[in-house]
Amino acid sequence: MTAPHPAALSDDELRRDCSEVRTRRSGPGGQHRNKVETAIVLTHSPTGITAEANERRSQADNRRAALFRLRVNLALQYRRDYSLETTPSDLWRSRCYGQRISVNPSHADFPALLAEALDSLAAADWDVAAAADQLAVTPSQLVKFLKLEPRGFVLLNVEREHRDLRPLR
Repeated sequence: MTAPHPAALSDDELRRDCSEVRTRRSGPGGQHRNKVETAIVLTHSPTGITAEANERRSQADNRRAALFRLRVNLALQYRRDYSLETTPSDLWRSRCYGQRISVNPSHADFPALLAEALDSLAAADWDVAAAADQLAVTPSQLVKFLKLEPRGFVLLNVEREHRDLRPLR
């Protein structure tokens, strides 16, 4: 069994692997925002991948937003060893209904699912049909899922272009 993708770790496990910097940011929010360190920058120490949140007045709200953004960035930028013989995770299977995947991009499960889809695509050398077959969804459902995070869809087309495969729309 392979280790889980960092995007799929529990909040506590992921936070243990991160350094946190609290800082001030300018912008709307008045004096409170300019005087208090409510902005949060998280750095995943093993990979160096970062995420920031500063749009809220509450440090706790910004910490939650930064953690979610970090999960998405990890899903997009970190690939783990993955085989097309790997059985999809319980999480992935719980979100699939008759070769369709159902998840809202703001749901806590989204980054882990995105990481699994991208790991499968990388293992399939960015062949959508092969990855979709391994994940037990249709190729069009896999592409539709990736379009929920535009950077994931761009990554797919960049990798396909490097392999002289036609870009997807």
